[in-house]
Amino acid sequence: MSEAPQTAEPGCPPMPVLFVGHGSPMNAIEDNAWSRGFRDLARLLPRPKAILAISAHWYVAGTFATASERPETIHDFGGFPEELYRIQYPAPGSADLARRAVALVGEERASTRTDWGLDHGTWSVLLHLLPAADVPVVQLSIDGRLTPAEHLAIGRALAPLRDEGVLVLGSGNITHNLGHAFAAWRRDDHAIPDWARSFDEGIAKALAGHDLEHLAHAPGGEAGRLAHPTPDHYLPLLYAAGASGPEDPVRFPITGFDMGSLSMRSAIFG
Repeated sequence: MSEAPQTAEPGCPPMPVLFVGHGSPMNAIEDNAWSRGFRDLARLLPRPKAILAISAHWYVAGTFATASERPETIHDFGGFPEELYRIQYPAPGSADLARRAVALVGEERASTRTDWGLDHGTWSVLLHLLPAADVPVVQLSIDGRLTPAEHLAIGRALAPLRDEGVLVLGSGNITHNLGHAFAAWRRDDHAIPDWARSFDEGIAKALAGHDLEHLAHAPGGEAGRLAHPTPDHYLPLLYAAGASGPEDPVRFPITGFDMGSLSMRSAIFG
């Protein structure tokens, strides 16, 4: 039997919302600036009763919530060291939270599934943030057919979870052009291109000002098309921004670029 998320104590502030730039799966096993940053996030957040994670790596035709009691640790990558494939993140699931998320989004638009688990967009962050794996985790898929405004609307629909002690976690990257990043890595080129810096700074300004209009349209601009040849790693940010409110202060506890152009910026709303 899964544990239902509980309503927060009266007078308690809503749970913050978190967006994390997760970067390479290697951050799960390396001691580097990014993995240390993920660990430091634990000091900045109250302990959640459950987590609803929106990862760039469950990008499908539909909105689904994982309802498994013991979600599988998915190693959704290739060509990495064997050590990485041995990692397990045995957090419990929560069918109750999955059903609650579906109800908030609308049963005509969302449903539960048990054929997915926790992909590396989720577990490579959480094994640093919550290494005991003792908080229930549910993943919500990203429907690749929807517009940015519709993704923001789903995030907004999920906002009541914050009053129930649930951490809404978006996991992607604010810039994510792997073709450029791998080419720079092979050249050992750490220069940050202008398009990556300008896109990252523009998004940071929009997040701080709760400018949802800018967030919805930014990927369509010249820098946005370079920052995101495909939208999958950008869209988790829209769920986090949608679940936040205009009264939420916004902090950026992790900033910087990996592999030249991969923004690792994280944001805490609230």
